[in-house]
Amino acid sequence: MDYYLAVKAFIGVADTGSFSRTAAHLDLPRNAVTKLVQSLEAHLKVRLFHRTTRRVALTSDGSAYYERIARVFDAWQEAAADLAAAHAAPRGRLRVDMGTTMASLLVIPALPEFQARYPELQLDLGIGDRTVDLVHERVDCVVRGGRIADESLIARPIGDMHFVTCASPAYLARHGTPAHPADLEDGHLLVRYFFAGSGRRMPIVLRRGDEQATVTGRQFLAVNDSNAYLAAGLAGLGVLHTPAFMAEPHIASGQLVRLLPAWSAEPHPISIVYLPNRHLSARVRVFVDWMAELFARQAR
Repeated sequence: MDYYLAVKAFIGVADTGSFSRTAAHLDLPRNAVTKLVQSLEAHLKVRLFHRTTRRVALTSDGSAYYERIARVFDAWQEAAADLAAAHAAPRGRLRVDMGTTMASLLVIPALPEFQARYPELQLDLGIGDRTVDLVHERVDCVVRGGRIADESLIARPIGDMHFVTCASPAYLARHGTPAHPADLEDGHLLVRYFFAGSGRRMPIVLRRGDEQATVTGRQFLAVNDSNAYLAAGLAGLGVLHTPAFMAEPHIASGQLVRLLPAWSAEPHPISIVYLPNRHLSARVRVFVDWMAELFARQAR
């Protein structure tokens, strides 16, 4: 039995739920993939899949084996890829997770440049504002803003996220334009962002010289998704305190108006986060370097 190919076939079927799709991906006949998985089952003396005419699903033994062997297989492929291609032409699958608006407004529009540089990479981009389990979800790295509370993770800073305070013209027509952060405490509504899981609100602390103001205000709506947060501000539901890259296109088009321009908030660091025992493969390193370039350009 070709153990490497058998494990590759097993992982392919587990990921896709299909012997046929795995066979097409590996450029093998379907019966060859079936025999590889059967050989692996015979070697391990367990049944790895429940098979019916309609679906393929992992058994409990198959799930336990997948959890461990998939990480080992990734490291195996990384070692081979690093030796074979080094830094010149990284290849293989790269799993990254990042926030919704960062992905849709900043990263994805710039990805053709990354693709042209590294055409042999396959990028799996998880998008959302929830906390990701890097181990169980087999994610290579995540891109996050703010302080990283989990001290068991490595966070490499790649840039800063700057914030602006803004609102829609329709909202300002109803409530007036604040001249000072204190004005937001009375007569105005805020749209607030809260973190999934903890429910904690993102704080709003503004500074002008030696002056500092912490804004709490009143809210009608709080959301835990950055796309919904922006949509609420555009709909005139309240004042936003939002990353500049989210608001600037809408400020330029007149859909949002910047408020309190003399006041600024402390920028949040943007970091690539990964496990401390995770070998940074060539494909992760080139992605980290490219993201740092992207944020440097955005800052300029």
